[in-house]
Amino acid sequence: MDDQLFFRGLASQIEALDKYRSADLQARIQRYLPELLEGLQAVYPEAPLVAERVARVIGKNLAERPPDLQALDLLRIHTPDWFQKPHMHGYIAYTERFAENLRGVAERIPYLKELGIRYLHLMPLLLPREGENDGGYAVADYRRVRPDLGTMDDLEALCARLRQEGLSLCLDLVLNHVAREHPWALAARQGDPHYRAYFYIYPDRTIPDAFERTLPEVFPDFAPGNFTWDDELGGWVWTTFNRWQWDVNWGNPEVFLEYLDLILWLANKGVEVFRLDAIAFTWKRLGTHCQNQPEVHALTQAMRAAVRIGAPAVAFKAEAIVAPEDLIAYLGTGRHYGKVSELAYHNTLMVQIWSSLASRDTRLFTQALQRFPQKPPTTAWATYLRCHDDIGWAISDTDAAAVGLDGAAHRRFLADFYQGDFPGSFARGMPFQENPLTGDRRTSGSAASLAGLEAALESGNPRLVHLAIERLLLAHAVFIGYGEGIPLIYMGDELGLLNDYNYTEEPAHKGDNRWLHRPRMDWAKAERRHQEGTVEHRLFHGIKGLLEARARIPQLHAAFPTRPLWQPNPHLLVLRRAHPEGTLVQVYNFSEQDQALPWETLQAEGIVQPFDQITLAPAPAYLWPYARLWLTQHRL
Repeated sequence: MDDQLFFRGLASQIEALDKYRSADLQARIQRYLPELLEGLQAVYPEAPLVAERVARVIGKNLAERPPDLQALDLLRIHTPDWFQKPHMHGYIAYTERFAENLRGVAERIPYLKELGIRYLHLMPLLLPREGENDGGYAVADYRRVRPDLGTMDDLEALCARLRQEGLSLCLDLVLNHVAREHPWALAARQGDPHYRAYFYIYPDRTIPDAFERTLPEVFPDFAPGNFTWDDELGGWVWTTFNRWQWDVNWGNPEVFLEYLDLILWLANKGVEVFRLDAIAFTWKRLGTHCQNQPEVHALTQAMRAAVRIGAPAVAFKAEAIVAPEDLIAYLGTGRHYGKVSELAYHNTLMVQIWSSLASRDTRLFTQALQRFPQKPPTTAWATYLRCHDDIGWAISDTDAAAVGLDGAAHRRFLADFYQGDFPGSFARGMPFQENPLTGDRRTSGSAASLAGLEAALESGNPRLVHLAIERLLLAHAVFIGYGEGIPLIYMGDELGLLNDYNYTEEPAHKGDNRWLHRPRMDWAKAERRHQEGTVEHRLFHGIKGLLEARARIPQLHAAFPTRPLWQPNPHLLVLRRAHPEGTLVQVYNFSEQDQALPWETLQAEGIVQPFDQITLAPAPAYLWPYARLWLTQHRL
């Protein structure tokens, strides 16, 4: 298919294109059609026919795209690094737990702006199945909002308000599965062959058993196995996560077209970033663990290219919590370099922050970052300390061995430490989903409770409270200052919200202890951010100060790489960011004791009179417990 044929197929859906819009659209087609075709051809034998239908889907949605969003498209085309800029700070929240509903979120925009937020990720808000729904990730209708949160009109209004205030909305789009109650699944259960082909359905256990030989279990405790018998289907359906979450078949191009239409339709409501949930699982191959398959990246490239033609203001964020060597492919490697998602989660950074806090030793942290693949310069990481999910202790055996550790033993240590079972632990967490084959356990718990604030407050010891606050500020400084992406603040961490043990009182939540770290926003505590000396004031303004510093430091643009520096003190993490305006070196003390500033390391980087860009003062000679410094040769 050539540019002109694709353009005619698309333009036929749009009336009264003026010459400028026509030229702009033609340029987008010329730029992205090759990437679209390349991605489709890697997956579908009938790729040219699929491309023709893609053109019609784009055309239909582009004809309905509101003028203000078309203006945003043009702005983003001319500022393609908009999500990489140092002032892009994110916030993650459940709508109902943050502000009751979508209209309530709009009323809380001043709070977000006070903190310095420019990107808001609202956790699943599209209509889920009733009852158990995996925290909203079992979607029954992608075109409806949960009634208790509002309507699609409310979502559109919130997007418009956020856009006016300079904030971008990120929304979850579950790619791997739909709820058993979704219209596609309902039609399949009623015997419609068109929709049965949207799923993996087998008449007996022959093929499922062949797949199970190499498939892991995501939730071994409460959802063992990867296939579920369904009486209405008369067959075994693929259910990676839960029996009521049916995996969709991306080998069927109808599924690709359905999701493209959904993305463009939601983009027309004002959604600017799509978190592509469970993307790693979307392609199945016998004899593998059915994650990170090459077709995943080809399909994402094709989807991104199509969306760049139809709604170029939109960005993709890959929710792929996988090993670093697999993760980098979600930002693009080889033929897909820089052509896949704009954003992906830096899970390694999160895990290593918690690991070094527990061990007071940064050698594993430095080793892991040394070996971490470098991303394409046009992309960015989503960096974070906590999120809605549990923490999987993804410590590489190779990295552990390189610094004299046993990987399995260190993972056990971290699981023990953060559930409070290790001698001297400051943490309060809970184990989640132990794997009986490997012995690995994941961990649930809020950042504040895991960092020792809960235990410190119970003790009434002011020094322990002080250390817990400093520990939290250090941890935030590392992922905020990392600089290769958008730092994401998890709701309530800016106030030190503790574990919510009342989750067991809600029937839909009591069997899933991840709700331990999904508390409701305490707005009374939020008001205490104005009272000097309170925990809330120290944390809120400490984190706000880090975000303000980040916004004014050009070295923290995401296009520039961060590299760890080896130095002799195992308590210190030292990160270097080279930049045309001068090198930035970050120094972090992961211990409760004072440490000397690493002068030789700084001097080797050309910093002989270090100036701290956080405090806007000359660097001290000694690092206080849990100190964090962002150092340059001169004040910027």
